[in-house]
Amino acid sequence: MLAKKQKMEDQTEQMLSTPHTLQARLISDTGEEAGPPIDLPSGITTQQLGLICNALLKNEEATPYLFFVGEDEIKKSLEETIDLSTVDTENVIDIVYQPQAVFKVRPVTRCTSSMPGHAEAIVSLHFSPNGAHLASGSGDTTVRLWDLNTETPHYTCSGHKQWVLCVAWAPDGKRLASACKAGKIIIWDPETGQQVGRTLSGHKKHINCLSWEPYHKNPECRKLASASSDGDCRIWDTKLGQCLLNIAGHTNAVTAVRWGGAGLIYTSSKDRTIKMWRADDGVLCRTFTGHAHWVNNIALSTDYVLRTGPFQPVKDRQMAQIKQDAEELRAAALKRYQAVCPDDVESLVSCSDDNTLYLWRNNQNKCVERMTGHQNVVNDVKYSPDVKLIASASFDKSVRLWRAHDGQFIATFRGHVQAVYTLAWSADSRLIVSGSKDSTLKVWSVQSKKLAQELPGHADEVFGVDWAPDGSRVASGGKDKVIKLWAH
Repeated sequence: MLAKKQKMEDQTEQMLSTPHTLQARLISDTGEEAGPPIDLPSGITTQQLGLICNALLKNEEATPYLFFVGEDEIKKSLEETIDLSTVDTENVIDIVYQPQAVFKVRPVTRCTSSMPGHAEAIVSLHFSPNGAHLASGSGDTTVRLWDLNTETPHYTCSGHKQWVLCVAWAPDGKRLASACKAGKIIIWDPETGQQVGRTLSGHKKHINCLSWEPYHKNPECRKLASASSDGDCRIWDTKLGQCLLNIAGHTNAVTAVRWGGAGLIYTSSKDRTIKMWRADDGVLCRTFTGHAHWVNNIALSTDYVLRTGPFQPVKDRQMAQIKQDAEELRAAALKRYQAVCPDDVESLVSCSDDNTLYLWRNNQNKCVERMTGHQNVVNDVKYSPDVKLIASASFDKSVRLWRAHDGQFIATFRGHVQAVYTLAWSADSRLIVSGSKDSTLKVWSVQSKKLAQELPGHADEVFGVDWAPDGSRVASGGKDKVIKLWAH
């Protein structure tokens, strides 16, 4: 009898200790509430949370969401994520929801074609803003344009006398700029493969980076900024073939330049600083200091939106044929930019030879976060297209993932056996592809924090990789002089 009584008491205690319902409210990652607090069963799954969230927000199309309690993602159900015996169930629990991209980019798994043609190493390659063309610059002094439908070479653009170090598409996709080791810039027409206008010369040393004026500032896409090892950043009018401004201020080579959406130009340099200039008159606005060694590269939170300009490559595959006037397209580009950066406060990340990254905002001098953890030179850094994450590639053979708004470390991707040179994001921000000295590409899953796909095939170091803005394919090139295209 006593034993039976004891057993009943145990059971009632258990029933009292774990509540069946919790009060919770759904909050977006910016802090807006989706609705009033609601009673949820403790065993609620992510699918059910998704249905509730879509209903509260009155979404016409169901959007996929990720849910977090504090730092922990709810993977299966709420009770598996939080320890119900320790949580204060009197209070309302905040569940943070993050919208995922509606479309899914499939991980690339196979090499669809290897395109030889360049006679020397391929140094840079870039898809056009709508993902229709691919351009590559090489040590053989030529720029090549590739036909992506047949995956064959389209045009060989010769005009440079030295290695082509960087190529950059205008945001309307109608022009391509390339720059060489001799400090010359040439503008090409991708439809004919011919040079447009005269060669832009003025830099005294090689050019490391090019950046076009954003589409929503000027749909004509005339202006181009270039960063050179002579310590200058120049702004060119590509229609007139003239240098409009020479922005001097760095005391060493300028390694990267980004033309932001708020009328500011950001440059990074081997003098260990990042500087912010007003694009209209070249006045220095801020100098960001903190790095103890060369700054190799910078990434802007608005990079993806500015790169794709008026195009929404994923949604617009059918729209590509319809001609729209420049004003409509400009409005579309502006709307997309404002969605990412509503108050013109752009964030940027710089990576350096001092093994660290710094996160900055353009409205404050002090860094938001010093991101440490890499054991060697950090060579490349990119924001995810949805601006929630940052990925960095380092010579310590790893790729690291960071949270974009505060620079907190999330995960390390290990697998490469040599230095990682470069990386690119898929358009849905779920996958990262990295290119390495070990001659492989690797595709990493952000959700599982693991290797999703191994892509061997190159015969030597991979210098350039790019993921098409519409997510359809990845292109890579390097020391073996071959461009490889990868698809699902």
